[in-house]
Amino acid sequence: MVSFTDAERDALYKAIYARRDIRRFRSDPVPEDALDRLIQAAHHAPSVGFSQPWDLLVVREDETKAEIAGIAERAIAAAREGYEEPRRSEFAQLKLEGIREAPINICVTCDPTRGEPHVLGRSSMRETDVYSTCLAVQNLWLAARAEGVGVGWVSVLYPAEVRDVLEIPAHIDPIAYLCIGYPEGGFPEKPVLETEGWRERLEVDELVHEGGWGDE
Repeated sequence: MVSFTDAERDALYKAIYARRDIRRFRSDPVPEDALDRLIQAAHHAPSVGFSQPWDLLVVREDETKAEIAGIAERAIAAAREGYEEPRRSEFAQLKLEGIREAPINICVTCDPTRGEPHVLGRSSMRETDVYSTCLAVQNLWLAARAEGVGVGWVSVLYPAEVRDVLEIPAHIDPIAYLCIGYPEGGFPEKPVLETEGWRERLEVDELVHEGGWGDE
């Protein structure tokens, strides 16, 4: 039976509360042993039916990064047009990706066929394979924070184009494109979008319901 000391418990919560979405990276490399620990953490995420539907594609080549960054730039430009002023100008000031700057990129994918035809727990909720893959992303993210390594999730992309660049098989879905490296200027005290006034953190009491949705 595994148990935790008070200090170990506190360290876990510290990593959770101090995790940040990083967009600006230093150029110095992440040591291979640290990268391996992050990948191992991702692979030890919980998954429905122990299906482990994830794969992790490690991208280091500048040419490949540039292709993915080009996709992101077009997707970000299109997203910007969906806002009215002044929100459009505020959006334009946000840095939403660090693909070229980060020494390592990782694309986390989901294979919905892994373990088929019968994956325990997926018969009535097919999308639980994607949820499981997101848990692998979160494991990697928290482990990275404990290592002092920054992670940025680039969500403004066109998945089909990412699939083509990385030669991902048609039946496998790109879920998360992550930029990984040491953060330029360290980790911010608060999430960047909160600091820059884009969104405020909601009060947790507003999001917890006892017994039913309308109950307090």
